[in-house]
Parts: sequence; C-alpha cells; structure tokens
Amino acid sequence: MGNVAVTFKIMPESPDTDLEKIKKEISKKIEIKDSKIEPVAFGLKSLRVLVVVPDKSIENIENEIRSVEGISEVEVESSTLLSH
Repeated sequence: MGNVAVTFKIMPESPDTDLEKIKKEISKKIEIKDSKIEPVAFGLKSLRVLVVVPDKSIENIENEIRSVEGISEVEVESSTLLSH
C-alpha cells in the first residue's frame, strides 16, 4: 500500500470561528502539507487542508479532524494515490 494525498474541506460551526486556531489544532494531530482559507457565502469561510497519509487511514484522519472543537463538517474533496 502507498500513501494518499487527501484534501479535506472543513466547515466551521459559525462565521466567528477562528480557522487559524482550527488549523493549528489539526496540525498538532496531523502533518498539514498545505492549507487555504476560502470564502463560502455570507461571511462564512472554509478551511482546505492537504495531508499525506497511508492508504488505509483516511477515515481515521477524518475522525481526528472532526474531534477538533469548532468544526461543523469535514468532507473529503479529493484523494490521489501517490506512487512509491
């Protein structure tokens, strides 16, 4: 099994939620390769993070992200198998 590059779209509980703080909390659990804060609508922003994980652990990583306070939704936007 190889590694997978996974992009997660993370939605905060409210427009007032500090996405930088969420990113910092996630990075304590998982190494973030890249991240971006993007506007969604009506002042709400989403956080997109790129992580590289072993092929079998995407669900575990998603659960780790969900455990961070202030997150409403976590969605796998894309996943790509990396060659060895």
